[in-house]
Amino acid sequence: MTPVLLVSMIILFLMTVPIALSIGLASTLAVWFDGNMPLTVIVQRIFTSLDSFPLMAIPFFIIAGSLMETGGISKRLVHFANTLAGSMTGGLAGVTVITSMFFAAISGSSPATVAAIGSIMIPAMVAKYYDVNFAAAVQAVAGALGVIIPPSIPMILYGVVVGVSIGDLFMAGIIPGLMIGFSLVLTAVIISKRRGYKGTEQFTWQERVVAFKNAIFAILMPIIILGGIYGGIFTPTEAAVVAVFYALIIGLFVYREIKIKDLIPVFMRSGITTAIIMLIIGNAGLLGWLLTKERIPQTVAQSFISFSDNPLVFLLIVNIFLLIVGMFFETSASVIILAPILAPIAIALGIDPIHFGIIMVVNLAIGMVTPPLGVNLFVAMQISKVRLEQISKAVIPFLIVLIINVLLISYIPGISTFLVDFLKQ
Repeated sequence: MTPVLLVSMIILFLMTVPIALSIGLASTLAVWFDGNMPLTVIVQRIFTSLDSFPLMAIPFFIIAGSLMETGGISKRLVHFANTLAGSMTGGLAGVTVITSMFFAAISGSSPATVAAIGSIMIPAMVAKYYDVNFAAAVQAVAGALGVIIPPSIPMILYGVVVGVSIGDLFMAGIIPGLMIGFSLVLTAVIISKRRGYKGTEQFTWQERVVAFKNAIFAILMPIIILGGIYGGIFTPTEAAVVAVFYALIIGLFVYREIKIKDLIPVFMRSGITTAIIMLIIGNAGLLGWLLTKERIPQTVAQSFISFSDNPLVFLLIVNIFLLIVGMFFETSASVIILAPILAPIAIALGIDPIHFGIIMVVNLAIGMVTPPLGVNLFVAMQISKVRLEQISKAVIPFLIVLIINVLLISYIPGISTFLVDFLKQ
């Protein structure tokens, strides 16, 4: 069954069949060729993969992000960040990253962050004579923070399939997310200074205070979510529901930019996005069950350990492997398929599963801005109207910085585990 499964999946990938369908069709074909299992097992395994309470957080976080975008949150975050950093050299590039960090703490999605902030910041940078390729690259890499800074959909998936606390994963992602974000700001400013990109107008402290007041409800949202989760007030799934109601109230009654007629398109977009993710999760769950049945994870684990049982070498190999996987495969599917295989090996080698989860998520986030199939690149390309080869060249300096961050996170566990350990004391 294994050769049929792997060969058919590779062929479907090469035919550019969507990844969810490729996984599902290859798994179905393998079950059919095996002949020892009823075809009803396919539906049963897909249903079992989706029958998880924590997964309910995903559609609610998607709806919350869409409501915040429609409700004018993104433009208020942009203005507030602009009052803080817009006047310095390369200020608009820095504002793009800072605003993406704020929005990442709301949406949980990288493409959503690129779309919401990029539609404002890329035209703004181009209007101030920034190179359009550079502007698109900055937004694409900044959008990767959408799955690193909590709440994060890939972290929820990792927590479900590995069986670790999603709240701990969220807390562990804060310092790495901030570290990566500020390193991207520094990189953008250095490049901007070399190219002579000037800042925008100066802002007074009074204007900054006004901008802060306008954005305060957006800034409070991640504090409420993470504080509620780690304070034991509600679970991550319940936090997602709270986020939806919070976003709805702010958009309808505070900012008053959401109309009742806007809700149907918001729910439709969120429903489509959720359906795509759930289709991937269900089919990836079926694939994972078949791989486990064929003892593929054990075989891979033995191969890794026979190569080296040194955790430092293992992390280096995993980083290289995940960077390559991220270049070609969707993040959610990669987490669901690979986490049950790699996490037990990491735990056996003494690596904290929370720490390893952050390593996986950050690596796969880099894949979102890596050619040829980086989804953030395509969203930024659509906004900026540049070609793949143009944005791919412009993104190289940022990729180098991201890889340095991955190595630091991999080999200094405290970056990920400090807050978790501190709050448990």
